[in-house]
Amino acid sequence: MAIEQTDLKLLRIFLTIVEAGGFAAAQSDLNLSLSTISSYVTALETRLGFSLCKRGRSGFSLTREGQVVFEEAHRLFKSVAHYETKMRSLRDKLNGTLTIGLTDNTITDPGARQIERTIARFVQKAPDVTLDVVTYPPNDLLREVVTGAIQVGICAFPKTVLGLSYISLYPEMHRFYCGVDHPLYTQPDSEIDIDEIRRFRIVGRKFWLGRDLKDFAIARPHAMVSDMEAEARLILSGAFLGYLPEHYAKQFVEAGRMRPIRPDQFFVEALFQASFDSNKQLDPVAELFLDLLIEDFGAKRD
Repeated sequence: MAIEQTDLKLLRIFLTIVEAGGFAAAQSDLNLSLSTISSYVTALETRLGFSLCKRGRSGFSLTREGQVVFEEAHRLFKSVAHYETKMRSLRDKLNGTLTIGLTDNTITDPGARQIERTIARFVQKAPDVTLDVVTYPPNDLLREVVTGAIQVGICAFPKTVLGLSYISLYPEMHRFYCGVDHPLYTQPDSEIDIDEIRRFRIVGRKFWLGRDLKDFAIARPHAMVSDMEAEARLILSGAFLGYLPEHYAKQFVEAGRMRPIRPDQFFVEALFQASFDSNKQLDPVAELFLDLLIEDFGAKRD
């Protein structure tokens, strides 16, 4: 049968499941629910016309046909990457598309400004390449890198995924804030401790996996958000406390709308990294962009 784009996506998901050791184990890598993962595998089985694996209480295992598909899919993706590299090497100019994934609300971060320089240098060196720049929350961005929809993702990733490579770029400082209408706004830091903070509602971030709550030892957050703007609105309401990047909160602090609480104690440094799939050969376009990132940030591949 002819291979379609949908088939490639389903095969990548299937490879991730097998490498992780099962549906449940692949959830974090794919950032998908069990039912969604199951539906993708069922779609691939329907497309191929046979069963790929056994799943259930007895555990996860490949059928004989599934093992063949797994091995051949590995060869397929390696062959496609090799073909793309060879074809580009025959041309005088780099062309094609480079898909870069970013997380939102970082444009005010001084540490991130070097990315703009990298983009400018990349365009000078590869003017015929089309840039496709997309923005996702951290968990979604990680999933897009894993599935191959994004060639390079730049973010403070919530976790390290086996099979991805990372280039450390810069740190982002987060502090704990309250809004001007919150009872703690006028209370001196010297009178605020963890027990005092625990009396109030605290915002959690889905992609931080509870790291923003660990200091306060609370069972669950009083609100959940997936991006900085949503958290800022809750803090500005005066009803919630929460972490924000220092550069992002600066505009509200200077306007007298919020302030950091106990900056000497409550802060988190998030490391921004560039991530890419190290299981397949990168094309020259992605390699060039990564090389420029390394030069501009004085970084190295982890």
